[in-house]
Amino acid sequence: MDELLTMSNAEITRLEVMQRLKDKRLIQKEAARMLGISVLQVKCLYRAYKVQGARRLVNQRRGKPSNNHLEPAIVQQAMDLIYEHYRDFGPTLAHEKLTEVHGLQLSDESFRRLMIAEGIWKPKKAKQSPTHQMRERRACWGELVQIDGSEHAWFEGRGPKCTLLVYIDDASGQLLELWFVPDETFFAYCEASRHYFEYYGIPVAFYSDKHGIFRVNQPRPLGTTSGLTQFGRAMQALDIQIICANTPQAKGRIERANQTLQDRLVKELRLRGISGGDVATGPDLVVTAMVAGRKAANTIDAYLY
Repeated sequence: MDELLTMSNAEITRLEVMQRLKDKRLIQKEAARMLGISVLQVKCLYRAYKVQGARRLVNQRRGKPSNNHLEPAIVQQAMDLIYEHYRDFGPTLAHEKLTEVHGLQLSDESFRRLMIAEGIWKPKKAKQSPTHQMRERRACWGELVQIDGSEHAWFEGRGPKCTLLVYIDDASGQLLELWFVPDETFFAYCEASRHYFEYYGIPVAFYSDKHGIFRVNQPRPLGTTSGLTQFGRAMQALDIQIICANTPQAKGRIERANQTLQDRLVKELRLRGISGGDVATGPDLVVTAMVAGRKAANTIDAYLY
């Protein structure tokens, strides 16, 4: 009794080539060119065809689960943890938490497909933003430090809305200082800068926006002779240049860092149960004091007090 086999188009082509080889109407070199395989593979395939017939040309793994398939128990465990702890997380951050905290071994791509299939996360189409001329990074670490304040509901409903002052190195993109303050003020930047100086020393320049803390925005300011703000005079005493960007895109490195922090830092604070009162005065980042850093801190204190 003849056996009924289900074959794909590629497998039917292989069967026709093997039959032509058997009838001496084709040589092995031409068969290899037609199938896109090597002559050695044609020889092995033809040898198996002569022994087992057309059945040998059918994919042997058809109907069997993939070697890389996910175990249903692991998938269910991952989904339970997502619904319980990480429902509003993105796939990358949720995958990191499942790996670090819960020890689940899933690839980030497999996890992304699971979240899409469950309807927990929807991929967004990449927006075509206008092209801006790239500004080259500074060559040395600490040569240029980008500073900015990001007002956001960092503690969600657990604390008041506040501002995070962010200091980032232009050469390496490393986050150097994060300081929570009620508002973006001169005293707040002085306090954050003092902690930065004590830990890292004095940079060559600060790169900021055109906020009134860094630049006099009035055409003819009254009562000023230097044209510098109070923060500008403090930095001038330290021989630190203040460069003000003309557009947000010019300081895109710190703008993108703020977006990442508004997504990831908010979720980390939630997972750790941190409220506004826990970090009202900011973290203590003073580990060691360099000579230049101590001098800078003393100068800042003179302007503060």
